[in-house]
Amino acid sequence: MSILCASCSNTRVLPEGKYRLASNKVAFNGDPNGLTSSDVTSYIKQQTSNSFVLGWIYNWSDPQKDDWLNNSLRKVGVAPVVFNGGLLGSSCENISRHLDYLGYYNSDVTAKVDTVKKNVRVTYTITPGARSRIDSIVFKVPEGEFAEEFAQDMENISVREGDWLSEKVLEKESERGAAYFRNKGYYDLSKFNYFFEADTLGPRNILTYEIREYSRKEAETNAAPMVKYHIGNVQISHSTIVPFREKVLRDINIIKPGDLYSEKVAGINYQRFSSLRLFNSVAVEMTPADSATVDCHITLGQSKLKGARVNLEASVNANGFFGVSPAISFYNKNIFRGGEWLSVGFTGNFQRQFKTETKANEIGVSASLSFPRFLGLPYSVFKGPNIPRTIIQANLNFQDRPEFRRFIGNASYGYTGNNDKLYYELYPFRTTVVKAGYIRGDFYSTLFSNLALMESFYDHIDAGTGGQLYWSSDSSVIPKGGYTSIRFGFDIAGNIISLFNPILPENEFGDKLVFGMNYAQYARAELNFTHCFMFSPSTKLAVNFSGGIGHGYGVSEYMPYEKQFYVGGANSMRGWQVRSLGPGAERPFGFFQIPSQAGETKLEFDLELRQKLFWKFEGALFAEAGNVWDFYGPWESDEDYPFPIEYPTWIETFGLDWGVGLRLNLNFILLRLDWGLKIFEPSLSGDARWILPHEWLRTGGSSLHFGVGYPF
Repeated sequence: MSILCASCSNTRVLPEGKYRLASNKVAFNGDPNGLTSSDVTSYIKQQTSNSFVLGWIYNWSDPQKDDWLNNSLRKVGVAPVVFNGGLLGSSCENISRHLDYLGYYNSDVTAKVDTVKKNVRVTYTITPGARSRIDSIVFKVPEGEFAEEFAQDMENISVREGDWLSEKVLEKESERGAAYFRNKGYYDLSKFNYFFEADTLGPRNILTYEIREYSRKEAETNAAPMVKYHIGNVQISHSTIVPFREKVLRDINIIKPGDLYSEKVAGINYQRFSSLRLFNSVAVEMTPADSATVDCHITLGQSKLKGARVNLEASVNANGFFGVSPAISFYNKNIFRGGEWLSVGFTGNFQRQFKTETKANEIGVSASLSFPRFLGLPYSVFKGPNIPRTIIQANLNFQDRPEFRRFIGNASYGYTGNNDKLYYELYPFRTTVVKAGYIRGDFYSTLFSNLALMESFYDHIDAGTGGQLYWSSDSSVIPKGGYTSIRFGFDIAGNIISLFNPILPENEFGDKLVFGMNYAQYARAELNFTHCFMFSPSTKLAVNFSGGIGHGYGVSEYMPYEKQFYVGGANSMRGWQVRSLGPGAERPFGFFQIPSQAGETKLEFDLELRQKLFWKFEGALFAEAGNVWDFYGPWESDEDYPFPIEYPTWIETFGLDWGVGLRLNLNFILLRLDWGLKIFEPSLSGDARWILPHEWLRTGGSSLHFGVGYPF
């Protein structure tokens, strides 16, 4: 027992006579007067280590040994923080100065040290100083045009009578005001031209708000009248390694000779060139040419124009199904020397069932061409920081399953773009053509008892419009903090074609035909919401909701099978293999050897606790509830769906699972391994629906998934 205690001790590796800084605590003497500990904690000079796991790993090392094992433990782990008493005084001074900055003048800060064995706990006690309110404000600004423009900005001034007086508030106002005037042409005006003087000795606290014609860094003899600057020469240069049509660069640029200088326009111009995602650096430099003119030099860096991307996902479950989904794409980001992106990709999905001949193959090829403009409209229409792109894309997919073979071709024309944190895709035209090949005899007979499937396996055309909106508070590939994201997508098909119904030919069943094929008519919408709470730098909780609904109308009684919703897999209901849950309480369709369950509605709720472990590894604990449903009910019955009363109650058709995961976060990519364990299987009956722990390792009790990136 003594050996175990020594190994787990967080002070075992400390040198003799040294102490570990275990904690810093902030306490207030009396009324904190609006302050919280978070206002001052970061101003403590010596911070503690907040990683118990990494500290525990470090303490397993032997400080007397210099070998591979002990060096690795010390490298992966985090050493205990050795208490430095000499930093207590400077920490108190640091906190006191920050309190003055916040407006708590003459605050008292003391530090108390408590030692238990070799652990030190420091308590900083703060007696906040008195604050003063601003009773009145006197403004002094240069006369003339500047004074007129200052008057126009008066309603935006952030310092008001009745506010608490603080250096923080005044500095924020000087930065805001200076930015306002720089956007009005005053190129050389900065926050250092702002002077504030507070008279708190009289009966009223009077603040003098003054803008001078010289800065705080200059002598008064340097005063010069406030003048507006205009743009002189504009030069755009780029590396010869990146050949680019000069006309495109001039059209993208919105800074023109003779224009009034504006810092905001310069920033927008920077973002416009950056949005091409072609140059590895963009610089917009303004250089004074004379007392009222600035020249603009735009420098565009080099770039990697061509490359390839590879992605791989895999999953396996206790039913013996193993699936792997590779994807590779090649791209050229400047194919026509105008920022046009050409991408060609190949995808696959290969599933096998161990010890049987059951298998399914899916192979796809795709191509897309993207232009950095809204084709049909000039660049001048879009003056914002982000330039929309026009995308033309097509792909062909071949599916070879035990029950059937078919080809699916897609083509679309649309626009994509973003505005701040909002990303959008809009496709005025998109079409899908499904051509069925081989259909196994017994599967063909089954289609007649499931009309939704039967419509999907006839040759048909799906043509219409679609798009999606995506908003995220953090657009990083791998968010480091808390974030919120919302995604909404929609599809509407068949309405334009239906206008021509009176002149379209018919088959023997009365179906309208386009190029000898039926066409689909339906509407579909999907919503996904995710919020990630950040409890600490190493602990997060992600909450996800996704739902969708779609249905056929007009000439279609059902939504096409390829447009229906499904759950299961690496990013959804991880206790199930992809497409193996639902619809509702349905048992897996017997006519599909490899699961292919789908429905016209979807609901799913997910919780995932994410915890940093050590080095670049993260752990996860998740729980999920969800399913898909059909409007037309169980395929062997006519009961109302998806919200039935008798078969069974709707709430009993939700699948439930939980699981654990391990992630390797390399900052630029996150590799993920998740083990999902079923809790409730709605397709079973009675008590068998509840999956007990001893059944998790049996056939169908769990699934293992490999993925890239967070699931949501």
